[in-house]
Amino acid sequence: MSVYDTLKSLNIELPPVAVPAAAYVPFVQTGNLVFLSGHIAKKDGKVWAGQLGKNISTTEGQQAARAVAIDLMGTLHAAVGDLNKVKRIVKVMSLVNSTGDFTEQHLVTNGCSELLGQVFGPQVGAHARSAFGVAQIPMGACVEIELIAEIG
Repeated sequence: MSVYDTLKSLNIELPPVAVPAAAYVPFVQTGNLVFLSGHIAKKDGKVWAGQLGKNISTTEGQQAARAVAIDLMGTLHAAVGDLNKVKRIVKVMSLVNSTGDFTEQHLVTNGCSELLGQVFGPQVGAHARSAFGVAQIPMGACVEIELIAEIG
């Protein structure tokens, strides 16, 4: 099954690449690696603002991270032209806007990791990962995630 068949079966439509909010580009390819800039969580087209441990639950954070994964796949599609060319999701780095005593950043980030695994399958979608709690993210977003992929 192609990646696009899987996305269709999950009722996921890839968004266009978002316009960068600052002085950077959405992706850079060097050799067979594609580096995607950090994508912030959005809900209904607006920044998904909030802080885990204060006014956003772990479950809602997972949903935000899943939404980021969809945006990341849209950018990856724009970068490589065909998601079936992705040989491996290499690394995901997640920043979770959280209070000092919130310790479930890894569970929030699962919202992204699990969707990537579901869409690309275990051989391609399984990846190395870091999940950090941070004091703030641009525009008050609850989650920001960047990704590195290998293409064939």
